[in-house]
Amino acid sequence: MDSNLLNLLVCPVTKGPLVFDKDHQELLSRTARLAYPVRDGIPVLLEHEARTLTAEEAEAIPVPAPAI
Repeated sequence: MDSNLLNLLVCPVTKGPLVFDKDHQELLSRTARLAYPVRDGIPVLLEHEARTLTAEEAEAIPVPAPAI
């Protein structure tokens, strides 16, 4: 996923940062504990399409660096 695009995207629920999980093709929101799918390179940022993360999965998400 393009890093410039990732810097522009935020979680639609919390308006917080998202982290791209390349292996699972998901955008992860630590605060909302949601994983949004990326299908054919297109982020699907709909809450009802996201899967809920376990507490362990959410804690394992790295905190993204602040945008400059």
